[in-house]
Amino acid sequence: MNVAGLFAGIGGFELGLGRAGHHAELFCDVLDTSRAVLEARFPGVEYRHDVTSLRSLPSSVDLVCAGFPCQDLSQAGRTAGLDGERSGLIAEVFRLLRHRRVPTVVVENVPFMLQLSGGNAMRAIIDAFEQLGYRWAYRVVDSWSFGLAQRRERVYLVASRVLDPSEVLLADDAPIERPATAIGRRPHGFYWTEGLGGLGWAVDAVPTLKNGSTIGIPSPPAVLMPDGRIIKPGIEDAERLQGFEGGWTAPAERVAKPAARWSLVGSAVSVPVARWVGDRLAKPAKYDSRRDAPFPIAGKAPRAARFDGRQRSAVNISADPLGIGPPPLADFLRHTEGQQLLSLKATTGFLGRTRRAKLRFEPGFIAAVERHLAVVGSTPSASEPSRQLELLAA
Repeated sequence: MNVAGLFAGIGGFELGLGRAGHHAELFCDVLDTSRAVLEARFPGVEYRHDVTSLRSLPSSVDLVCAGFPCQDLSQAGRTAGLDGERSGLIAEVFRLLRHRRVPTVVVENVPFMLQLSGGNAMRAIIDAFEQLGYRWAYRVVDSWSFGLAQRRERVYLVASRVLDPSEVLLADDAPIERPATAIGRRPHGFYWTEGLGGLGWAVDAVPTLKNGSTIGIPSPPAVLMPDGRIIKPGIEDAERLQGFEGGWTAPAERVAKPAARWSLVGSAVSVPVARWVGDRLAKPAKYDSRRDAPFPIAGKAPRAARFDGRQRSAVNISADPLGIGPPPLADFLRHTEGQQLLSLKATTGFLGRTRRAKLRFEPGFIAAVERHLAVVGSTPSASEPSRQLELLAA
């Protein structure tokens, strides 16, 4: 298929689809940093800056991808829903589809959209597709089960006038167990910027990479390693945790500070998931209708569902289409030169928040953070990894 990538970011959708044999014909993204990356990684592809000024899509386009901005849909955002200034941009997708019914559309966003406004945000999206004559299917998918050491659930929706979306998103199911907490034996990812209302805890993985704080500050996760160190992964490992090669976003530094790369990576579509969608678009597989269940008239939308042209059904299926567990996080994190120890200031602030919180923490976690604090605060030389290991061992 020939692809138009709207809200293209750094091309995660298009890179994965390209590996499945599809071809990017048009990119559209408002960020100069995204443009720098896309023009470097996809040379020769037409680029448009603002979706609101895009009057129509090229007649050759078979597939539209839209990982539309999630700020108004995410649980951490303003929860303004489809009326929000940024997430309301999905209306531009439907404007373009009314102009020309592109055969197939793929949309990606955060799972919180399923419960936003009592489920009405998701219902508004599927209503709009049905009114335009599309069948659809959607599903919550976890990037962790595609071999990436990141717990990242996202809703993927396929709408089509030419194929059955159920045979794209809902034919594969290979659920696998997540590892249990084992402090001292496995790495554990968490957000050191949280600790009061949440933590983002992930065992042998990092929690969902973010696009940064509401004021644009990058927000890399921390990892409690089995040897007691608490580190922050570098940007190149963060890129790999999304399925890109290390250094993919480096061209963004031509137009912005290096920290801007974290926001680009946190907003991206995981490449292996896009590859799976692309493979199934090229070669659909049979859907087992015995998974169907009644679609709720009101309330939170189900985690997977479909519309066959006549009726809506919820679908009983896991978040693991392929069930490819990642390697151990300690093995996945290769770029040690980009890693940093969690600083004295950051550790102190995090512990202060946990002491005011009413959260339940895994046994041994707070004690491990306190040991890290004692080490990084004991001597300037504790910032050296070898010295920290020596102190932790003591």
